[in-house]
Amino acid sequence: MEVTCHLDYADLQDYVKKVFGSDYFVVRISKINGGTQKVVYKLDFSNGFSCILYIWDPASNYFQEEQTNLDINERSDGSDLFELNYQYLIQKGIRTPALYDLNTEKMRYPFDYALVEYVAGNKAEVFFHHSDSKVQDNLFQKLGDMLARMHTNNKKSYGKLNYEGVYTESCHLLQMENAKEQLSYSSQYLEHIRANQSKLLDTLYELESKIKPRTQYGFIHGELGPDHVLVNDELDPFLIDIEGAMFFDIEHEHSFLEFRFGDFYRFLKNDTLDYNRMLFYRFHHHISLISGGLKLLHRGFPDKQFAHGLADHHSRSALEFITDSRI
Repeated sequence: MEVTCHLDYADLQDYVKKVFGSDYFVVRISKINGGTQKVVYKLDFSNGFSCILYIWDPASNYFQEEQTNLDINERSDGSDLFELNYQYLIQKGIRTPALYDLNTEKMRYPFDYALVEYVAGNKAEVFFHHSDSKVQDNLFQKLGDMLARMHTNNKKSYGKLNYEGVYTESCHLLQMENAKEQLSYSSQYLEHIRANQSKLLDTLYELESKIKPRTQYGFIHGELGPDHVLVNDELDPFLIDIEGAMFFDIEHEHSFLEFRFGDFYRFLKNDTLDYNRMLFYRFHHHISLISGGLKLLHRGFPDKQFAHGLADHHSRSALEFITDSRI
């Protein structure tokens, strides 16, 4: 084996045999880097088949400290949410890699794990630089159509699929409180954020004051960047890292899509969005990603350049809001 896996090889082999049959022998295990809340391995078999092994190990979750203290509607990790959202997306015709098996027994290991379809291809971000504009148009139009279908699944209350209660306040107030917490964290480590903390807070309150009540929400992914879209050889997009999906303001999703997809957002845009919500959530994303980058740095994330760049870029983006004429 090329890497040390969370599962002992004998246990892993026994597991895949039970799921796929006696003709499946694991010959290679490769860890796929980049995940922050679950560990991902690619398994290659002697018969040419490949699949993905997901591990939801709290000890390997860079944001476990935050997730432990969150209620169900703020969580974005866990096999329970993965399975629930998987079933919902498949039912609604939204592509996501097939779930072959989910093991939650915790008899041999203190974490849940699953075997999932391996989608051969690249992430959507690779196609930003594709030489054929027709290929780009085809892919991002497909993605835009798929997201439009997903977002039009409506509900009169917001929250995760397994949340049975009813919130009495607007969903954007959850992000309002989160932004204040993340700003407080970032100000401890970045002088330019600390020096402008009061102005950033004033901007946050000003943006929030312009949002009017709403009683209809769409189903969103929750953190849909081009690195969370896999593309197969037929240019079909598949959504991954779906644990955070829920009913929420779709502006939360679109404000994230807008800066993550850049020029290609034109294929994903929605002309019915609330402008004030878009600004508020855009600002929230910037503040949240400053602390997100810092926390990755502080907690030993292997790609330090990425984490540092994340905090630096969104620091500058957040500070630009202070003098933004749109506010």
